[in-house]
Amino acid sequence: MKTRFDEAFWMPGSGWYAMALDGNKRQVDALGSNVAHCLWTGIVPDERAAPLIERLAAADMDSGFGLRTLSSTMHRYNPMGYHTGSVWPHDSAIAVAGLLRYHHIPGAVDLAERLSGGLVEAFLEFGARPPELFCGFARNDLRSPVPYPTSCSPQAWASAAPLLLMRSFLGLSPNVPQRTLTVAPRLPERAGRVRLADLRLGPATVTIEAEGTTVKVAGLPGDWQLIQD
Repeated sequence: MKTRFDEAFWMPGSGWYAMALDGNKRQVDALGSNVAHCLWTGIVPDERAAPLIERLAAADMDSGFGLRTLSSTMHRYNPMGYHTGSVWPHDSAIAVAGLLRYHHIPGAVDLAERLSGGLVEAFLEFGARPPELFCGFARNDLRSPVPYPTSCSPQAWASAAPLLLMRSFLGLSPNVPQRTLTVAPRLPERAGRVRLADLRLGPATVTIEAEGTTVKVAGLPGDWQLIQD
């Protein structure tokens, strides 16, 4: 499937994956945040990841407060459009998770830190009530993110975005049936020390403290394996 996907969707002249295939299996040449979801799934070969990350890092995709759903260079771009240029917090959080999955690719971690920092700062501008979406105007033009008029705030999956950001930067992956806990922190310097207490793992309750790339785990039962990457 990975090979077939790459053959069908990769656009070598553009440096990104097509948004879709039409009824005749022709590529729809549009750049949006969808391609970052490909990183999240792990379907992107390493040789494709570098140009893709570089493209996501450009100013037409990164609004300064998160990733736009559609590049500002596209004809349909509208910073107030529901899916055509606005910023969705959960969408940007998935992008960050994907970038950190490809942390070995140059530029991936830097972009993940930049997107997550802008997203958290946007949340603070909204009174720590993560909205469903907000407008994709450039941060260089407007100091604060512009609310989307009909957006729910807070909204359920937007409120889950900070949790995904934390899990991604902690490299946190528990497997209760196999009794393994993987932790591989890559916390930004500005995050300081992070403490995650009372984390339930089946019958176990653990506390994780991390700073930078170092981590301590307390409360892990003796029959569990701690994996640090």
